[in-house]
Amino acid sequence: MEILRYAAFTSDPAGGNPAGVVLDATGLDESRMQRIAADLGYSETAFVWPGDGRNYTLRYFSPLAEVPFCGHATIATGVALAERIGPGDLMFGTPVGDIAVSTAGTASGHRATLVSAPTRSRAASAAETAGALAALGWAPDDLDPALPAQVAFAGNEHLVLAARSRERLADLHYDFDGLGRLMTERGWTTLQLIWRENPVTFHSRNPFPVGGVVEDPATGAAAAALGGYLRELGLITAPQRITILQGQDMGRPSTLEIDVSPTDARVSVSGSAVPIPE
Repeated sequence: MEILRYAAFTSDPAGGNPAGVVLDATGLDESRMQRIAADLGYSETAFVWPGDGRNYTLRYFSPLAEVPFCGHATIATGVALAERIGPGDLMFGTPVGDIAVSTAGTASGHRATLVSAPTRSRAASAAETAGALAALGWAPDDLDPALPAQVAFAGNEHLVLAARSRERLADLHYDFDGLGRLMTERGWTTLQLIWRENPVTFHSRNPFPVGGVVEDPATGAAAAALGGYLRELGLITAPQRITILQGQDMGRPSTLEIDVSPTDARVSVSGSAVPIPE
């Protein structure tokens, strides 16, 4: 069994979000996959079962538990396969349904695009928002009133909170155990903390205590959920490409691009991935 290591949403192995990829998980049971993910220590590891042609089955494990879907590990898996079987279209069967992935070669390596599960978004309750703010150590005035708190879904649920300033987003010191308990109770995979630089550029940070990780440097599933959130708010009036900058405050800069349409609940998430040297 070979465990591959890729950095997703970057062309620099020192940037992006590291993911483990096991391209042939035949014979592995859940306990063994969980141990591999825990030993590797990345926020997620993708386990792959080959199917017919370019069809595959994927499962995802964080160091603490299985998760239904992981965007950056999907991008990493798509690039890993493209490097071995050539670029083109792939279909991944996942716990949240079939995820179409397209891959292409670029001057700096390979790039992958996934099409998310249908997104949805709802207003966060006052109790949900207050609990998250308390765990984060944020005040209500730290939030951008133009971007209300919502729980957004794109395979997993993410609480979206918009900071009023870039400085507020950069100063992230939160109650790891307290936030983890709240997220477990509510079924949230990450918090999608954002700051809107302009209508097509967002900065993001994603606490992930329920996975045993303080913060993700790039989160494809949360990026897709953000696209659905913006669509739900009526901010997407025509097909739009949005850039999400994440990981800068962690020293692992990542660039995610999402394509959102006002008439399609699905969101496309694109990025590069590169092998991490041993």
